[in-house]
Amino acid sequence: MDKVSQLLAGAFELFYRESVHGVGINQILAEAGIAKKTLYHHFEGKEALVLAVVRYRDQLFFDWLNQRLEVAQTPTELVHELFNALDDWFNSRVESLSQFRGCFFINTAAEYPSPEHPVNRLCREHKARVQNEFEQKLSPWLGSERARELAGQLCLIKEGAIVSAQLVSRQYAAERGRKLALGLLDLSLDD
Repeated sequence: MDKVSQLLAGAFELFYRESVHGVGINQILAEAGIAKKTLYHHFEGKEALVLAVVRYRDQLFFDWLNQRLEVAQTPTELVHELFNALDDWFNSRVESLSQFRGCFFINTAAEYPSPEHPVNRLCREHKARVQNEFEQKLSPWLGSERARELAGQLCLIKEGAIVSAQLVSRQYAAERGRKLALGLLDLSLDD
């Protein structure tokens, strides 16, 4: 792993575990085993590092989720694959995503509440990217308009399941989300 990747991975782990504002540069450097000179050679400061970490997590999460969903051959299989993947993530069975501590993007956006802030904007772009991916996957089966509607509904259920797993019960959040999503899918297919 090169120094920048090492820095991003170490910073992500700290931000995810302790919050972005709860972690200082020296702690990041110690966790990643990186010299201050290396950090400032690649990033102007902590905010530039935070933006890079959000992009890093976006790509990591998106690649993982896309890989899990690509096996689906029907809309029903897509829903099952989505909630199987979420259940694995919620229960910390996905090593590449780290121990589950809720949604990094929700948590980070809350630390940068202004919609104009670049960190908040990147977090929102991640959510839009995932929704767009659902829409693209559903479109061949449902048509673009119905796919867009169902993708938005799936994302709403997915987000609720993530928060429920973080705050209520990891054990049942994905299964409850799956039941809701399958019910919506049945309604959508009946139209």
